[in-house]
Amino acid sequence: MAGGDLRSLVAVCAAVTAAMWYARFAARRLRPGLPRLAAFVPVLAVLPFLPLAFRALHPRAISGFFLAWLAEFKLLLLASGQGPLDPSLPLPAFVAIATFPVRQRDPTKNAAGSGLGPVTSAVMAALLAAIVSLYRYKERMNPYALLVLYSLHVYLALELVLACAAAAVRAVMGMDLEPQFDRPYLSAHLRDFWGRRWNLSVPAVLRPCVSRPVRARVGEGAAGVAAGVLAAFFVSGVMHELMFYYITLRPPTGEATAFFTLNGALAVAEGWWAAREGWPRPPRPVATALTLALVMSTGFWLFFPPITRAGADKVVIAESEAVVAFVRDTGIWAAASVHSALSLL
Repeated sequence: MAGGDLRSLVAVCAAVTAAMWYARFAARRLRPGLPRLAAFVPVLAVLPFLPLAFRALHPRAISGFFLAWLAEFKLLLLASGQGPLDPSLPLPAFVAIATFPVRQRDPTKNAAGSGLGPVTSAVMAALLAAIVSLYRYKERMNPYALLVLYSLHVYLALELVLACAAAAVRAVMGMDLEPQFDRPYLSAHLRDFWGRRWNLSVPAVLRPCVSRPVRARVGEGAAGVAAGVLAAFFVSGVMHELMFYYITLRPPTGEATAFFTLNGALAVAEGWWAAREGWPRPPRPVATALTLALVMSTGFWLFFPPITRAGADKVVIAESEAVVAFVRDTGIWAAASVHSALSLL
Protein backbone atom coordinates (compact mmCIF):
# COMPACT_ATOMS: atom_id res chain seq x y z
CA MET A 1 0.00 0.00 0.00
CA ALA A 2 1.46 3.36 -1.03
CA GLY A 3 2.18 6.11 1.46
CA GLY A 4 -0.84 8.08 0.27
CA ASP A 5 -3.12 5.13 0.90
CA LEU A 6 -1.61 4.62 4.35
CA ARG A 7 -2.58 8.17 5.20
CA SER A 8 -6.00 7.51 3.70
CA LEU A 9 -6.32 4.41 5.87
CA VAL A 10 -5.69 6.45 9.01
CA ALA A 11 -8.17 9.10 7.91
CA VAL A 12 -10.84 6.54 6.96
CA CYS A 13 -10.43 4.69 10.26
CA ALA A 14 -10.82 7.95 12.16
CA ALA A 15 -13.89 8.90 10.12
CA VAL A 16 -15.50 5.48 10.61
CA THR A 17 -14.85 5.59 14.35
CA ALA A 18 -16.41 9.05 14.60
CA ALA A 19 -19.40 8.00 12.49
CA MET A 20 -20.00 4.88 14.55
CA TRP A 21 -19.64 6.85 17.80
CA TYR A 22 -22.41 9.13 16.58
CA ALA A 23 -24.59 6.19 15.45
CA ARG A 24 -24.13 4.48 18.80
CA PHE A 25 -24.89 7.73 20.63
CA ALA A 26 -28.07 8.26 18.58
CA ALA A 27 -29.19 4.65 19.02
CA ARG A 28 -28.84 4.95 22.79
CA ARG A 29 -31.17 7.93 22.89
CA LEU A 30 -33.72 7.12 20.21
CA ARG A 31 -36.09 4.21 20.00
CA PRO A 32 -36.06 1.99 16.91
CA GLY A 33 -38.06 3.38 14.03
CA LEU A 34 -38.11 6.49 11.88
CA PRO A 35 -36.47 8.83 14.44
CA ARG A 36 -33.47 6.53 14.78
CA LEU A 37 -33.29 6.01 11.01
CA ALA A 38 -33.41 9.76 10.43
CA ALA A 39 -30.58 10.23 12.91
CA PHE A 40 -28.52 7.65 11.03
CA VAL A 41 -28.93 9.40 7.66
CA PRO A 42 -25.67 11.42 7.92
CA VAL A 43 -23.68 8.26 8.65
CA LEU A 44 -25.45 6.28 5.93
CA ALA A 45 -24.70 9.09 3.48
CA VAL A 46 -21.01 9.39 4.37
CA LEU A 47 -19.91 5.75 4.54
CA PRO A 48 -20.14 4.99 0.77
CA PHE A 49 -17.79 7.88 -0.01
CA LEU A 50 -15.00 6.88 2.36
CA PRO A 51 -13.57 4.05 0.18
CA LEU A 52 -12.93 6.59 -2.57
CA ALA A 53 -10.12 7.99 -0.42
CA PHE A 54 -7.96 5.06 -1.54
CA ARG A 55 -6.07 5.20 -4.83
CA ALA A 56 -5.22 1.50 -5.02
CA LEU A 57 -7.97 -0.80 -6.23
CA HIS A 58 -7.77 -3.48 -3.53
CA PRO A 59 -8.15 -1.26 -0.44
CA ARG A 60 -10.86 0.72 -2.23
CA ALA A 61 -12.85 -2.41 -3.07
CA ILE A 62 -12.32 -4.11 0.29
CA SER A 63 -13.25 -1.04 2.30
CA GLY A 64 -16.21 -0.54 -0.03
CA PHE A 65 -17.56 -3.95 0.91
CA PHE A 66 -17.02 -3.42 4.62
CA LEU A 67 -18.36 0.14 4.79
CA ALA A 68 -20.86 0.59 1.96
CA TRP A 69 -22.39 -2.86 2.29
CA LEU A 70 -21.90 -4.53 5.66
CA ALA A 71 -21.89 -1.39 7.79
CA GLU A 72 -24.77 0.26 5.94
CA PHE A 73 -27.04 -2.77 6.20
CA LYS A 74 -26.16 -3.42 9.84
CA LEU A 75 -26.99 0.20 10.67
CA LEU A 76 -30.30 -0.14 8.83
CA LEU A 77 -31.05 -3.18 10.96
CA LEU A 78 -30.09 -1.27 14.10
CA ALA A 79 -32.44 1.52 13.07
CA SER A 80 -35.29 -0.99 13.22
CA GLY A 81 -34.07 -2.60 16.44
CA GLN A 82 -32.66 -5.70 14.76
CA GLY A 83 -29.31 -7.14 13.81
CA PRO A 84 -26.06 -7.76 15.64
CA LEU A 85 -25.39 -4.17 16.73
CA ASP A 86 -26.25 -3.13 20.26
CA PRO A 87 -25.80 0.50 21.38
CA SER A 88 -24.76 -0.74 24.82
CA LEU A 89 -21.61 -2.26 23.33
CA PRO A 90 -18.28 -0.54 23.97
CA LEU A 91 -17.30 1.66 21.04
CA PRO A 92 -14.45 -0.59 19.75
CA ALA A 93 -16.77 -3.61 19.72
CA PHE A 94 -19.54 -1.59 18.09
CA VAL A 95 -17.19 -0.43 15.31
CA ALA A 96 -15.81 -3.93 14.77
CA ILE A 97 -19.20 -5.62 14.56
CA ALA A 98 -20.55 -2.89 12.28
CA THR A 99 -17.74 -3.05 9.77
CA PHE A 100 -16.37 -6.60 9.88
CA PRO A 101 -17.88 -10.09 9.65
CA VAL A 102 -17.58 -10.72 13.39
CA ARG A 103 -20.00 -11.03 16.28
CA GLN A 104 -19.99 -11.01 20.05
CA ARG A 105 -18.38 -14.11 21.50
CA ASP A 106 -20.84 -16.70 22.75
CA PRO A 107 -19.32 -18.20 25.92
CA THR A 108 -21.39 -21.37 25.46
CA LYS A 109 -19.74 -22.14 22.11
CA ASN A 110 -16.21 -23.06 21.20
CA ALA A 111 -15.00 -20.75 18.44
CA ALA A 112 -11.61 -22.41 18.07
CA GLY A 113 -12.61 -24.12 14.87
CA SER A 114 -14.16 -21.09 13.20
CA GLY A 115 -12.45 -19.40 10.29
CA LEU A 116 -9.67 -20.74 8.13
CA GLY A 117 -7.01 -22.84 9.77
CA PRO A 118 -3.34 -22.01 9.19
CA VAL A 119 -2.81 -24.95 6.84
CA THR A 120 -5.90 -24.14 4.79
CA SER A 121 -4.91 -20.49 4.65
CA ALA A 122 -1.40 -21.38 3.51
CA VAL A 123 -2.71 -23.69 0.80
CA MET A 124 -5.16 -21.06 -0.44
CA ALA A 125 -2.49 -18.38 -0.42
CA ALA A 126 -0.16 -20.66 -2.39
CA LEU A 127 -2.90 -21.40 -4.92
CA LEU A 128 -3.65 -17.70 -5.28
CA ALA A 129 0.05 -16.95 -5.78
CA ALA A 130 0.22 -19.70 -8.41
CA ILE A 131 -2.76 -18.21 -10.25
CA VAL A 132 -1.18 -14.76 -10.16
CA SER A 133 2.03 -16.22 -11.59
CA LEU A 134 0.06 -17.71 -14.49
CA TYR A 135 -1.20 -14.30 -15.55
CA ARG A 136 2.11 -13.62 -17.29
CA TYR A 137 0.85 -16.03 -19.96
CA LYS A 138 -2.62 -14.49 -20.21
CA GLU A 139 -2.10 -13.21 -23.74
CA ARG A 140 -1.70 -16.81 -24.91
CA MET A 141 -4.60 -18.21 -22.90
CA ASN A 142 -8.01 -19.15 -24.16
CA PRO A 143 -10.39 -16.37 -23.02
CA TYR A 144 -12.59 -18.83 -21.15
CA ALA A 145 -9.60 -20.43 -19.44
CA LEU A 146 -8.59 -16.95 -18.29
CA LEU A 147 -12.09 -16.34 -16.93
CA VAL A 148 -11.88 -19.62 -15.02
CA LEU A 149 -8.66 -18.33 -13.44
CA TYR A 150 -10.41 -15.05 -12.64
CA SER A 151 -13.23 -17.00 -10.97
CA LEU A 152 -10.76 -18.94 -8.83
CA HIS A 153 -8.93 -15.70 -8.04
CA VAL A 154 -12.15 -14.06 -6.84
CA TYR A 155 -13.01 -17.02 -4.62
CA LEU A 156 -9.56 -17.41 -3.07
CA ALA A 157 -9.05 -13.67 -2.59
CA LEU A 158 -12.45 -13.17 -0.97
CA GLU A 159 -11.98 -16.18 1.28
CA LEU A 160 -8.57 -15.01 2.44
CA VAL A 161 -9.37 -11.31 2.80
CA LEU A 162 -12.60 -11.81 4.75
CA ALA A 163 -11.18 -14.54 6.95
CA CYS A 164 -7.97 -12.62 7.68
CA ALA A 165 -9.82 -9.40 8.50
CA ALA A 166 -12.21 -11.21 10.80
CA ALA A 167 -9.40 -13.23 12.39
CA ALA A 168 -7.44 -10.05 13.10
CA VAL A 169 -10.45 -8.54 14.86
CA ARG A 170 -10.95 -11.76 16.81
CA ALA A 171 -7.32 -11.82 17.90
CA VAL A 172 -7.42 -8.20 19.08
CA MET A 173 -10.92 -8.05 20.54
CA GLY A 174 -11.80 -11.66 21.31
CA MET A 175 -14.83 -11.88 19.03
CA ASP A 176 -16.26 -14.83 17.14
CA LEU A 177 -15.93 -15.03 13.39
CA GLU A 178 -19.05 -15.07 11.30
CA PRO A 179 -18.98 -17.86 8.71
CA GLN A 180 -17.54 -16.68 5.40
CA PHE A 181 -17.58 -19.52 2.89
CA ASP A 182 -18.58 -23.14 3.20
CA ARG A 183 -16.97 -25.02 0.30
CA PRO A 184 -19.07 -23.48 -2.48
CA TYR A 185 -17.58 -25.96 -4.94
CA LEU A 186 -19.79 -28.62 -3.28
CA SER A 187 -23.08 -26.76 -3.80
CA ALA A 188 -26.00 -28.99 -4.69
CA HIS A 189 -28.07 -26.20 -6.25
CA LEU A 190 -28.13 -22.44 -6.70
CA ARG A 191 -29.98 -21.83 -3.43
CA ASP A 192 -27.30 -23.84 -1.67
CA PHE A 193 -24.52 -21.92 -3.43
CA TRP A 194 -25.79 -18.38 -2.85
CA GLY A 195 -27.63 -18.86 0.44
CA ARG A 196 -25.50 -21.31 2.40
CA ARG A 197 -22.00 -21.44 0.95
CA TRP A 198 -20.88 -18.26 -0.87
CA ASN A 199 -19.80 -15.11 1.01
CA LEU A 200 -22.20 -15.74 3.86
CA SER A 201 -21.82 -12.23 5.26
CA VAL A 202 -24.04 -11.04 2.42
CA PRO A 203 -27.08 -13.31 2.92
CA ALA A 204 -26.70 -12.70 6.67
CA VAL A 205 -27.66 -9.05 6.12
CA LEU A 206 -29.90 -9.47 3.06
CA ARG A 207 -32.27 -11.90 4.78
CA PRO A 208 -33.37 -9.57 7.60
CA CYS A 209 -33.04 -6.38 5.54
CA VAL A 210 -34.72 -7.52 2.32
CA SER A 211 -36.03 -11.08 2.12
CA ARG A 212 -38.03 -11.26 5.32
CA PRO A 213 -39.73 -7.84 5.02
CA VAL A 214 -40.73 -8.58 1.41
CA ARG A 215 -41.92 -12.04 2.34
CA ALA A 216 -43.93 -10.66 5.26
CA ARG A 217 -45.61 -8.12 2.99
CA VAL A 218 -46.39 -10.54 0.15
CA GLY A 219 -47.33 -13.50 2.34
CA GLU A 220 -45.86 -16.69 3.70
CA GLY A 221 -46.78 -18.86 0.74
CA ALA A 222 -44.73 -19.79 -2.30
CA ALA A 223 -45.29 -16.34 -3.79
CA GLY A 224 -43.87 -14.69 -0.69
CA VAL A 225 -40.81 -16.92 -0.70
CA ALA A 226 -40.20 -16.24 -4.39
CA ALA A 227 -40.66 -12.49 -3.94
CA GLY A 228 -38.23 -12.45 -1.02
CA VAL A 229 -35.60 -14.37 -2.97
CA LEU A 230 -35.96 -12.18 -6.06
CA ALA A 231 -35.81 -9.00 -4.00
CA ALA A 232 -32.66 -10.15 -2.22
CA PHE A 233 -30.93 -11.05 -5.47
CA PHE A 234 -31.96 -7.74 -7.03
CA VAL A 235 -30.60 -5.74 -4.09
CA SER A 236 -27.42 -7.82 -4.20
CA GLY A 237 -27.08 -6.91 -7.86
CA VAL A 238 -27.52 -3.21 -7.12
CA MET A 239 -24.91 -3.41 -4.37
CA HIS A 240 -22.53 -5.19 -6.72
CA GLU A 241 -22.94 -2.30 -9.14
CA LEU A 242 -21.59 -0.10 -6.35
CA MET A 243 -18.77 -2.57 -5.66
CA PHE A 244 -17.91 -2.54 -9.36
CA TYR A 245 -17.81 1.24 -9.25
CA TYR A 246 -15.19 1.04 -6.51
CA ILE A 247 -13.24 -1.39 -8.69
CA THR A 248 -13.52 0.36 -12.05
CA LEU A 249 -14.43 3.97 -11.12
CA ARG A 250 -16.87 3.84 -14.03
CA PRO A 251 -20.66 4.30 -14.01
CA PRO A 252 -22.80 1.19 -13.46
CA THR A 253 -23.68 -0.83 -16.54
CA GLY A 254 -26.54 -2.87 -15.09
CA GLU A 255 -24.81 -6.14 -15.91
CA ALA A 256 -24.17 -7.05 -12.27
CA THR A 257 -27.83 -6.43 -11.50
CA ALA A 258 -28.79 -8.59 -14.47
CA PHE A 259 -26.43 -11.34 -13.31
CA PHE A 260 -27.91 -11.56 -9.83
CA THR A 261 -31.49 -11.08 -10.99
CA LEU A 262 -31.02 -13.94 -13.45
CA ASN A 263 -29.50 -16.16 -10.77
CA GLY A 264 -32.36 -15.25 -8.46
CA ALA A 265 -34.92 -16.22 -11.08
CA LEU A 266 -33.08 -19.49 -11.70
CA ALA A 267 -32.99 -20.17 -7.96
CA VAL A 268 -36.75 -19.58 -7.71
CA ALA A 269 -37.38 -21.88 -10.68
CA GLU A 270 -35.09 -24.46 -9.13
CA GLY A 271 -37.02 -24.29 -5.85
CA TRP A 272 -40.31 -24.64 -7.69
CA TRP A 273 -39.02 -27.76 -9.44
CA ALA A 274 -37.70 -29.23 -6.19
CA ALA A 275 -41.12 -28.78 -4.57
CA ARG A 276 -42.81 -30.98 -7.17
CA GLU A 277 -43.33 -34.48 -5.83
CA GLY A 278 -42.00 -37.24 -8.04
CA TRP A 279 -40.20 -34.96 -10.48
CA PRO A 280 -36.72 -36.18 -11.42
CA ARG A 281 -33.66 -35.02 -9.49
CA PRO A 282 -30.14 -35.25 -10.90
CA PRO A 283 -27.54 -37.20 -8.90
CA ARG A 284 -25.56 -35.05 -6.48
CA PRO A 285 -22.35 -34.93 -8.59
CA VAL A 286 -24.36 -33.92 -11.65
CA ALA A 287 -26.30 -31.32 -9.66
CA THR A 288 -23.07 -29.83 -8.33
CA ALA A 289 -21.54 -29.68 -11.80
CA LEU A 290 -24.68 -28.05 -13.22
CA THR A 291 -24.76 -25.51 -10.39
CA LEU A 292 -21.15 -24.46 -10.88
CA ALA A 293 -21.63 -24.39 -14.65
CA LEU A 294 -24.64 -22.09 -14.29
CA VAL A 295 -22.84 -19.71 -11.95
CA MET A 296 -19.71 -19.58 -14.08
CA SER A 297 -21.43 -19.33 -17.45
CA THR A 298 -23.69 -16.49 -16.33
CA GLY A 299 -20.65 -14.92 -14.68
CA PHE A 300 -18.67 -15.08 -17.91
CA TRP A 301 -21.59 -13.44 -19.67
CA LEU A 302 -22.58 -10.72 -17.19
CA PHE A 303 -20.32 -10.54 -14.12
CA PHE A 304 -16.81 -10.20 -15.51
CA PRO A 305 -17.34 -8.01 -18.62
CA PRO A 306 -17.83 -4.74 -16.66
CA ILE A 307 -14.50 -5.40 -14.96
CA THR A 308 -12.49 -6.55 -17.96
CA ARG A 309 -13.99 -3.93 -20.28
CA ALA A 310 -12.72 -1.20 -17.97
CA GLY A 311 -9.28 -2.80 -17.73
CA ALA A 312 -9.68 -3.27 -13.98
CA ASP A 313 -8.55 -6.88 -14.28
CA LYS A 314 -5.14 -5.62 -15.40
CA VAL A 315 -4.95 -3.40 -12.32
CA VAL A 316 -5.93 -6.34 -10.10
CA ILE A 317 -3.22 -8.47 -11.70
CA ALA A 318 -0.58 -5.75 -11.33
CA GLU A 319 -1.41 -5.15 -7.67
CA SER A 320 -1.55 -8.89 -6.99
CA GLU A 321 1.82 -9.42 -8.64
CA ALA A 322 3.26 -6.63 -6.51
CA VAL A 323 1.95 -8.30 -3.34
CA VAL A 324 3.32 -11.70 -4.36
CA ALA A 325 6.70 -10.15 -5.18
CA PHE A 326 6.75 -8.34 -1.83
CA VAL A 327 5.97 -11.53 0.09
CA ARG A 328 8.57 -13.47 -1.89
CA ASP A 329 11.27 -10.85 -1.38
CA THR A 330 10.43 -10.56 2.31
CA GLY A 331 10.69 -14.32 2.68
CA ILE A 332 14.05 -14.37 0.91
CA TRP A 333 15.33 -11.53 3.11
CA ALA A 334 14.09 -13.25 6.27
CA ALA A 335 15.69 -16.55 5.27
CA ALA A 336 18.97 -14.82 4.48
CA SER A 337 18.88 -12.99 7.82
CA VAL A 338 18.29 -16.22 9.72
CA HIS A 339 21.07 -17.95 7.79
CA SER A 340 23.48 -15.10 8.55
CA ALA A 341 22.56 -15.14 12.22
CA LEU A 342 23.06 -18.89 12.45
CA SER A 343 26.41 -18.70 10.69
CA LEU A 344 27.66 -16.37 13.42
CA LEU A 345 26.89 -18.87 16.17
